[in-house]
Amino acid sequence: MGITYIDALVKGPSGEENVRFLVDGGATYSLLPKMAWEKIGLVPKREMSFTLADGTTVERLISEAFVSLPQGESHTPVVLGEENDQALLGVVTLENLGLVFNPFDRTLHPMRMMLC
Repeated sequence: MGITYIDALVKGPSGEENVRFLVDGGATYSLLPKMAWEKIGLVPKREMSFTLADGTTVERLISEAFVSLPQGESHTPVVLGEENDQALLGVVTLENLGLVFNPFDRTLHPMRMMLC
């Protein structure tokens, strides 16, 4: 499996932060490291359970941020990471931006949009 990173500008109520995300086609929501979401002033809106790749279940707080990638920008739900959590770019953010991750060449491409 290849590893792909993308740089993004993430904005919150009290600022913005450049974040290097690992593109994770298996992650539902994007995750912001604790230092980043605290710096831009995000506050928890709810809590959700997530299952990790090893089957472990964890509870994480959820908020919303504005994410700008080279391919576009959008509001998106984000998991508020804890100590040592890495920034992940999940599929909900990609779908909000109309993007899809190609795992064969590890690139982002415009989604084929259906209106029906």
